[in-house]
Amino acid sequence: MKGKFKNGDKVRDKISGLEGTITCVAFYMNGCIRYSIQAKLNAEGFFVDAEVIDEQNLELIKPIKKKIIKPTGGDRPFMPKYKL
Repeated sequence: MKGKFKNGDKVRDKISGLEGTITCVAFYMNGCIRYSIQAKLNAEGFFVDAEVIDEQNLELIKPIKKKIIKPTGGDRPFMPKYKL
């Protein structure tokens, strides 16, 4: 199963106008796809709780840029390097 959006995409809820970044995708057995949307900081500088919204209620604002991840082995160079 594949969703319309990816983690890291900036989206807007068509109904409430909530804008934020997708932090989680949930695929339900009945075919429903829901996304956790994390909004920016509020007026006091605190994070608000993430909202879970159905896919059909969202519209894309800005897609995430693809990052190329190069495995380095981290701080353990003797460990095998995996290809992504």
